[in-house]
Amino acid sequence: MTAPATAPAPAVRRQRGEVAPIPFTRVLDVELRKMFDTRSGFWLMASIVILSVVATAATIVFAPASDLDFETFASAIGIPMSVILPMIAILSVTGEWSQRTGLATFTMVPSRSRVIAAKWLLTVLVGVAGMAVALGVGALGNLVGSSIAGADVVWNISAREFGQIVLANSIGMLIGFTLGVLLRSSAAGIVGYFVYALVLPGVSSALASSQQWWADHGAWFDLNMATYPLYDTALTSEQWAQLGATAAIWLVLPMVVGVWAVLRSEVK
Repeated sequence: MTAPATAPAPAVRRQRGEVAPIPFTRVLDVELRKMFDTRSGFWLMASIVILSVVATAATIVFAPASDLDFETFASAIGIPMSVILPMIAILSVTGEWSQRTGLATFTMVPSRSRVIAAKWLLTVLVGVAGMAVALGVGALGNLVGSSIAGADVVWNISAREFGQIVLANSIGMLIGFTLGVLLRSSAAGIVGYFVYALVLPGVSSALASSQQWWADHGAWFDLNMATYPLYDTALTSEQWAQLGATAAIWLVLPMVVGVWAVLRSEVK
């Protein structure tokens, strides 16, 4: 006797469950931790406070009593900040390639543009927070220095001037970030920033001294030249237009090219 034939059971197709996209706030949280967790990142962040204290102490010790005011302390602190903040911005991007973490990062978050956007936003926030902390140390130094010298406390930086100083340093930090996205190499990004910050101003100054046209119109093309007035005076409408035009040339266009390259590049 034979058993009656039975039809095979239909194959059960398992549908893959839909995975919700990672929230942007979580991407921000992870990228912020990555900026602090490495030794280089931690000490770069700590150097903001350390160098602010060193510059403030040096101003108290070496500056004449007649020059002890808030502007003097802010100027002293601004010099190391103009170097440290762009380095933080460069390493926040290039670490994905130099430390070979990009493969894990872009596997967990396939949308590379979201990662770059998170890094960009954190760069701006860290720059503003760093300048606020540094100027807070400078304000404390102004109080202590004036007390030691027996002079009146002078607060000669207005809210507008403080905002312009923060904007100027944020532009420098964004230049570093743009170089990091464009070059994706820590060494190349750092060298590129020092060429921008130290070499190009000298070339532009020499050109302005020999060419009257460049002296009159260079601020429409040279971001350094357009940024200098932020440290000194209230900008006119023309100077704001020059700053916007040069920012488009030096920040927006290279960033577009850099992001396009990041989206298309192979991550190893």
